[in-house]
Amino acid sequence: MKSTTKIIILALGFLCSFAVAGEKKSAESDNWIQLFNGKDLNDWTVKFTNSELGVNYKDTFRVEDGVLKVSYENYETFNNKFGHIFYNTPYSNYRLRLQYRFTGEQAAEAPEWAYRNSGIMIHSPAPSAMRFDQAFPVCVEVQLLGGNGKDERPTGNICSPSSHVTLNGKIDKTHCINSTSKTYHGDQWVTAEIEVRGNTSIKHFINGELVFDYGGPILDDEDPDAKKLLDAGADKAMSGGYISLQAESHPVEFRKIELLPLPNS
Repeated sequence: MKSTTKIIILALGFLCSFAVAGEKKSAESDNWIQLFNGKDLNDWTVKFTNSELGVNYKDTFRVEDGVLKVSYENYETFNNKFGHIFYNTPYSNYRLRLQYRFTGEQAAEAPEWAYRNSGIMIHSPAPSAMRFDQAFPVCVEVQLLGGNGKDERPTGNICSPSSHVTLNGKIDKTHCINSTSKTYHGDQWVTAEIEVRGNTSIKHFINGELVFDYGGPILDDEDPDAKKLLDAGADKAMSGGYISLQAESHPVEFRKIELLPLPNS
């Protein structure tokens, strides 16, 4: 009788733990914010090199079939028209999750390095802070790369326009650093997720696997755009800001763009 009672108590404890975990997961699911509604770009602001803020050059960013697309069908040549589309609310502590895929052919006369290349830019100042002719915002970039069908080309990498990050306890000034991810060839959908905790910790996940873990992003005080922010009173430590997606000469699609705010750590 005693052993039977013990088994029942253990079983009830397991069920209670399972129920609590389920409730926590359900509550977490309810708190995800859908940044992209699949219908329009009303919550987003675009900025292209050598274009005024808010001008969607040649209808590059568009919504079709519930997907946010970067399209170059109206271009004759790329002409260094680097573009970014910013979500209109800044964040510091969050999980950002989306799906992306590269499609079609790269725009004519675009740089070779931009083949199947895009990115998620985080910790940016407001898009209004960008110069008229600025190519990239001051930010930390989660670089998204597609395979070329033969070579290894990891995704979820770090690039650092006007910034640096801390790796293994030291500031690393390498502009782009590869992650440990697999290479994803073809036009397949890939899930990218970022966990951001201010200036303390940033983690990149690709298809659920952790591929990068770092922290301590700072403004590069030798970069003119970062220096301008510092001179205006910005903290050197980058702890939050705006999120944007890139238009970098290769057609790319995004969907299921969602964000879970995290408590301040």
